[in-house]
Amino acid sequence: LVRDHKPIAPSDLGVTFFDTAETYGPFVNEELVGEALAPFRQQVVIATKFGWDIDQKTGQRTGLLNSRPEHIRLVVEAMLKRLKVEAIDLLYQHRVDPDVPIEDVAATMKELITRGKVKHYGLSEAAAQTIRRAHAVHRITAIQSEYSLWTRDVEQNGVLATCEELSIGFIPWSPLGAGFLTGKIDSATKFEPTDFRINSPRFATDARAANLAFVDLLKRVAERKRATPAQVALAWLLAQKPWIVPIPGTTKLHRLEENLGAVNVELMTDDLREIEEGASGIEVKGARLPETALKYSNR
Repeated sequence: LVRDHKPIAPSDLGVTFFDTAETYGPFVNEELVGEALAPFRQQVVIATKFGWDIDQKTGQRTGLLNSRPEHIRLVVEAMLKRLKVEAIDLLYQHRVDPDVPIEDVAATMKELITRGKVKHYGLSEAAAQTIRRAHAVHRITAIQSEYSLWTRDVEQNGVLATCEELSIGFIPWSPLGAGFLTGKIDSATKFEPTDFRINSPRFATDARAANLAFVDLLKRVAERKRATPAQVALAWLLAQKPWIVPIPGTTKLHRLEENLGAVNVELMTDDLREIEEGASGIEVKGARLPETALKYSNR
């Protein structure tokens, strides 16, 4: 699934859902996904996201949000070309734009769906009330927000409850805590200057040392289940609700195979109770994102 390598049919590994966004690159990841999945287009679902103010010709960013209807239409046309598709399977608003009423965004998505440019509409990192307002204009298919054993805000802020009430699917991003829950990171780990985690409060040295309690909990369960901490972390998410579909990312094939192995890890009632009781006794240290990024969430 990468350039200069023999193509692997994703369905051969059981993978049928892929997630990208215009801001990844920008544009480069959409182009790569479009190229890699072209031979298997009928076997997969591709989701992407709009919402940032990015010039569609130059890729220049302003660092601001832009969900004006005219901009959304322009972005969608460019996405169709980059992804090499006739219609986008699932299109999310990446972050809610406070300068554009969500009803206007939903109406624009409804128009694009009617025109056959988009098949399904989603929101990312949106507040429960925003989800309801958008859903009243056009059906929301999926919500994507951060959710994992150490990031459980959506359980408390009404987002998961709203999804269940309105029959909306939920897609947890960073289900492995940006790699921390795999057990491969500790307080001594050094990050490259370009690694986003270097600026994350939760990945500060002292925070990592404190948060290793989550990894220890996962390791205990993993040893008993003959699995890895990553597999248990993903299996825990899968056990929460049948309409929750985590999207772990990786750059390594063996990690992809490890992640897929989570579907074979069956967590019994006692396992889930142990994880819940253990996690409830751990206080997460550090915000999940820097304030510069967190300010765009839960609007």
